[in-house]
Amino acid sequence: MSREQENIGALAPLVGYHLRRAWSAFSSDFLAEMEGTGLRQVPFAVLSVVAANPGINQGAVGRVLGIKRANMVSLINELVDKGLVDRAVDASDRRAFSLKPTDAGTVALKDAVRRIAAHEQRMLADLSRQEQATLLDLLARIERRAPEIEEA
Repeated sequence: MSREQENIGALAPLVGYHLRRAWSAFSSDFLAEMEGTGLRQVPFAVLSVVAANPGINQGAVGRVLGIKRANMVSLINELVDKGLVDRAVDASDRRAFSLKPTDAGTVALKDAVRRIAAHEQRMLADLSRQEQATLLDLLARIERRAPEIEEA
């Protein structure tokens, strides 16, 4: 019996179940597309926000992405160690670090964006542009329900 023919019972109407299955498919394809780049989903997101906001501090990056402060430290360290992000003491707040992409980070981001565009085109091939826009709108509505990340 094929997956489409199997009865999934109480799971059928559960949005969370279908989101998890869709995320699993999306994530697997993302990993395959990004193989060999050294960039995973969350470090890519951090690099993207840093590149879009040179000089941003890591606390602000964490708030934008919904990442706890304790997790941000290791993510920034990873990007710094890979030579993708520069970290310096923020001139306006000596307790914070200012972040900016390195030249290598800019090149890596450009390559990652190209790869991710191919990945998304593959994964969303059955959806029209309007359906893709609707999907993004619906997901954004769900995202807005996420609790705020509290600073420690």
